[in-house]
Amino acid sequence: MIGINRNLGFDRYSGLYLWASLIIVFSIWQPRLFPTSATVHSVAANRAVAAVLALGVMIPLIGGVFDLAIGATANLATLSAVLLITNGHSIAVAVIVAILIGALIGAINGFIVVRLRVGSFIATLGMASVLAAVQIIVTGNSQPRSPSNSTWTALTQTKVLGFQIIVLYMLIIAAVLWWGLRHTPAGRYLYAIGSSPEAARLSGVRVDFYTWMSLIASGTLAGIAGVLYASLSGPSLSYGPALLLPAFAAVFLGSTQFSPGRYNVWGSILAIYVLATGVKGLQLVTDVVWLDLMFSGGALIAAVAVAGGRQRAGAEAKRRELVRQEDHHDRSSMGEPSAPAGEDG
Repeated sequence: MIGINRNLGFDRYSGLYLWASLIIVFSIWQPRLFPTSATVHSVAANRAVAAVLALGVMIPLIGGVFDLAIGATANLATLSAVLLITNGHSIAVAVIVAILIGALIGAINGFIVVRLRVGSFIATLGMASVLAAVQIIVTGNSQPRSPSNSTWTALTQTKVLGFQIIVLYMLIIAAVLWWGLRHTPAGRYLYAIGSSPEAARLSGVRVDFYTWMSLIASGTLAGIAGVLYASLSGPSLSYGPALLLPAFAAVFLGSTQFSPGRYNVWGSILAIYVLATGVKGLQLVTDVVWLDLMFSGGALIAAVAVAGGRQRAGAEAKRRELVRQEDHHDRSSMGEPSAPAGEDG
């Protein structure tokens, strides 16, 4: 059975099989509504912001650090960009300032985690609460009006091959991040830190520096996501925190795909759209509003359980291999024939 799973790719590509199954099931169940270009384009565009946020969550997670403030950061960036435009500033200024706000928040998170030695979970959770307060101060807790600027909406809603251009932005960000993590020393160092910070430190890796940079990168992507959401959907006082759970669910679920046991870009993107497909299909069938929360929460629990199981299985396999090697060494030193390959002795 294990051999069959490997040959069919179930250990690495189960998400693709699940995605295809969902598409087939809902296409048969709702043939007039689900298998349409409108549904494809809608799901692709509406989940692009969540995908960018998931990538932002993933970067510090690779280094063993949480960023629970990323949703609040994106929300503040959205409102900042909208307020700047409605107060007469140019779109370029609004975009740059919103992204810089995200980067600044990430830098502050990094300072708290690296310099003050506060655990990332507590530090970023506290920062999310602080940002919620700042948002109320900035907006007066009233939602600002959406800019009536066609150039602003065209930033994300221009069509490219039938898809809104925000989907292209998301894919470009994903490709750049994949290349950086896969082909640069910074990416390798970040994975090494996540695997064992102390071992990485002993190997000469600047653990504190790369941890700090990962949080800045996370905040920067949150700023970009905030700008994209503002252009695509307009201002909102609460969308950011609502996307935090789906982002984490996608990253953990994505760690079971393509490179099992490792957080990775394309696994996270796949997970976002697998979850989106299931939610969209069920919404067309049942028309209930709680499905997204149910899917995201269930997927997060399942993904963490699967990832934990694989880590334990990997650790056990390494232990058995070490035992086998030690047994082989002992037999060789005593002049005895070694155990056949694949046996533990």
